[in-house]
Amino acid sequence: MHANIVVLPGDGIGPEVTAAAVEVLRAVAARYGHDFHFREHLIGGAAIDATGSALPDDTLAAARDADAILLGAVGGPKWSDPNAKVRPEQGLLAIRKALGLYANLRPVKPHAATLGASPIKPHLLQGVDLIVVRELTGGIYFGDKTRSDSDASDLCRYSVAEIERVVRHAAALARTRSGKLTSVDKANVLETSRLWRDVTTRIVREEFPDVQLEHQLVDSMAMHLLARPREYDVIVTENMFGDILTDEASMLAGSLGLLPSASLGEGTNGPDGSAQPEHRIGLYEPIHGSAPDIAGKGVANPYAAILSAAMLLRHSLGLDAEAQCLELAVSRALDAGVFTADLTCDRTRAVGTRAVTEAVLEQLELPCQVMELRD
Repeated sequence: MHANIVVLPGDGIGPEVTAAAVEVLRAVAARYGHDFHFREHLIGGAAIDATGSALPDDTLAAARDADAILLGAVGGPKWSDPNAKVRPEQGLLAIRKALGLYANLRPVKPHAATLGASPIKPHLLQGVDLIVVRELTGGIYFGDKTRSDSDASDLCRYSVAEIERVVRHAAALARTRSGKLTSVDKANVLETSRLWRDVTTRIVREEFPDVQLEHQLVDSMAMHLLARPREYDVIVTENMFGDILTDEASMLAGSLGLLPSASLGEGTNGPDGSAQPEHRIGLYEPIHGSAPDIAGKGVANPYAAILSAAMLLRHSLGLDAEAQCLELAVSRALDAGVFTADLTCDRTRAVGTRAVTEAVLEQLELPCQVMELRD
């Protein structure tokens, strides 16, 4: 396969973790006979410094022309003035909107070797395997905003169509897993959540009668996600709730540095890995931030970026076997105790970005039986 991949390193540790992911993708291409071409472009704070825009026109044009996009992170104290007219996060929101990337997939599956890194009791984490499908281009993040000296407002708006398409994606994903879907809202207070619940109920009842649907209020879900995470499989929710809940869910895995994500639009490969018509690009990124306090020190955890690269292989390129072998290589590296500082209390054992990358590359050289990962 020939693929053009746009790399958006961004800010802070973004360039370090994306470099690791690109190196691993090059190794996958070499091993399996693919041809991946990488092009770097600016986004976020780095783009503001160079061009005055958080998403320069040439970056968006390159993204539109790509087969997939790999993103590092955006933001940092340098650009954190709340009164600034241009902020790094605007670039991230803009590229999601411009490319129609409405469904954000965030899998959470704690690894046995890193259970000690989580503040949650280990017995609650055994067997946890869930995925959050977050609506990504609507809601309060994209609503009209006003501010004066005396007040401010952020409008939260959802259309029926926006809810339908993300619920369909989540329900189709649930159908390939346990058949259980949990929808999270705040229907006891918010009109947008009441619409969300009504539309979700109708879509699942009419189009996915084999999927078991339950509704949870976001405040109770925040508690249940930590108290009984094994009870959940596919969770679908709106933009802001998904943003908050998935950061909370990182504590199940032990660190934000272990969690990848995929942002997908219409026509991107479906949840079962099959190619869908009218292919559109996906954007893949670790869910952690730019971590400016450790940027440039060589200690950033690249596992989430590398796992995001595995999601890129699966969802945008349709290379499921290669994705599984990369995920297996990460699993084996963790089994071998290759931990960055966020994954171990014993700082004398902690390794840096380069050591993790080399460990994953070494594991990629070993035989890969896809069924080994599935079992």
